[in-house]
Amino acid sequence: MRSDFTRRALATAFLSLRVRNFRLFTVGQVVSASGTWMMVVAQDWLVLSLTGDSGSALGLVTALQFTPVLLLTLHGGRLADRFDKRRLLAAANLGSALLALLLGALILAGRAQLWHVCLCALGLGMVNAVEAPTRISFVSEMVGAELLPNASALSAAYFNTARIVGPALAGLLLSVFDTGVVMLLNAVSYLATVAALARIRPEELHRAERTPERTRVVDGLRYVSTRRDLVMPLALLVIIGTFGFNFQLTLPLIAKTEFHAGAGAFGLLTVALAVGSLCAAFATTARRGRPSARTVLVAALAFGALEAAAGCAPTFTAAVVLLVPTGFATVWFAQAINHRVQLGTDPQYRGRVMALYTLILQGSTPLGALFVGALAEEAGARSGLWVGGLASLAAGLVAVAVERRRHGRGPREPDTREADRQRRTSAPQ
Repeated sequence: MRSDFTRRALATAFLSLRVRNFRLFTVGQVVSASGTWMMVVAQDWLVLSLTGDSGSALGLVTALQFTPVLLLTLHGGRLADRFDKRRLLAAANLGSALLALLLGALILAGRAQLWHVCLCALGLGMVNAVEAPTRISFVSEMVGAELLPNASALSAAYFNTARIVGPALAGLLLSVFDTGVVMLLNAVSYLATVAALARIRPEELHRAERTPERTRVVDGLRYVSTRRDLVMPLALLVIIGTFGFNFQLTLPLIAKTEFHAGAGAFGLLTVALAVGSLCAAFATTARRGRPSARTVLVAALAFGALEAAAGCAPTFTAAVVLLVPTGFATVWFAQAINHRVQLGTDPQYRGRVMALYTLILQGSTPLGALFVGALAEEAGARSGLWVGGLASLAAGLVAVAVERRRHGRGPREPDTREADRQRRTSAPQ
């Protein structure tokens, strides 16, 4: 009986992989995302090596990589709502491959300088401003609204699988080769997604009604402003994204300045965070509907408390152990907001609304990176984690108080799922 239950659970967890288009896309993304996380580790290590372990320099590169997200993602969502998402994604991945190839060549030639890394980070950020909202909204086109929570959770699962595989491979490669080799391997990995996109069958996509030719960013913002059930989770994400989601900056600093560890140990910290994240991603595959506001708030409070605890870890082993549940809470929170926002959004606005989600999730990082980088230099690398955790915890408590005051007031939040089904039925495939 237990084996039957296990088989049913596994079948349910991987339900959306029965869709051919999504299955192809997932395979390509696993390879590509693993290469990206290899490059993240190599890039951070390169910056610290070039600058004498400068937290400010690492914060600058991180900020440059995410600033275009802050400035351009809403326009990227507009492009996703208006043009063919498959072609946009192919172009974006080819652009990323070219940038990684150029930086890798400079490193292997012995000519790489900090400004080269800064320009590459800026270029990758510009590409990501289009790629991220397009990729997120493309998932619903591949699987439809009924399978969207499962497909979104599996997307988080492969992303976090990449966060385990990528840093582990990077740590191994960096112990033998130069960072330039890692950059070149990342350039090749993007081609896996391009190949998968080329094999996708457009006629099997679940496309919504054709949007008006004049697709405006402001219309998407106006739509969100009328939806209180969307405003609260997005506002909460602003604070937690700014102060809490800076692991790309804090983990290498803690590894090198607090625990005096090498590249392999830094990779282990990243893997610990990713293991927890992966567990959360698989746990959310069981979700079948739109999560409640309470789910979002509990996840926010848990994340804040766990990140603060990780920042206080007295030893390297304790940090590794605490980063596992912190990673779980990170993805549980992010996925709760993703599903609550995406499943509550009209399909014709989905690209722009998910662009706003991406803007907040990734675009708030430049502000947090500069603050956390400066704070780490003054108060130590640990402060980046415990300050981020306490800020996240405070934001969650404020959101709880606001929701309690609003409870029972105003109209109930709209359920858009039935309307979405009707649109899909009438929409051209």
